[in-house]
Amino acid sequence: MAQARRVNLPNNIVVGPTAWQRLWLWVPILWGTDLLLKFWVSSQLAYAERINLMPIFDLTLLHNRGAAFSFLADQGGWQRWFFSLIGILVAGWLVHWLRRTPISQKILAYGLIALLSGALGNLTERIVNGYVVDYLLFYWHPYYFPAFNLADTLICLGAAALLLDMWLNRAEQP
Repeated sequence: MAQARRVNLPNNIVVGPTAWQRLWLWVPILWGTDLLLKFWVSSQLAYAERINLMPIFDLTLLHNRGAAFSFLADQGGWQRWFFSLIGILVAGWLVHWLRRTPISQKILAYGLIALLSGALGNLTERIVNGYVVDYLLFYWHPYYFPAFNLADTLICLGAAALLLDMWLNRAEQP
């Protein structure tokens, strides 16, 4: 029986995924989770149907043809391509920024990953369907927060991480 040989690799050769590869892996995971949740909600609920899960929280199915808080939703269709173009430009800019970010800046890197994943989730929906599926609805009668989705949550968390990173590193900035 042949015996396995042990090979000593030089220190500069990396075996297995690098820290950056593991970090980038989060993009398709979060993006895919967002799309799967939107698909699941769309297949389980009728439009505008609400399922009460908690006294202040409902699961619903709404279609947002505009941007955040349905901005420009009633404009006749041109906004689909306008917001898609903005989404493509933003996603490209985030990829560029993320590639230039040192892995040691973890808060910034994870914030950019969250922003990119959320942007890609909403961009995919907008291009494919012409709208973004929103399904999370929080309220405190009679006040309602606009319905949102996982991608919107990722965008908000990513923006918060960028602000935190700026605040923590403010002494280093000129």
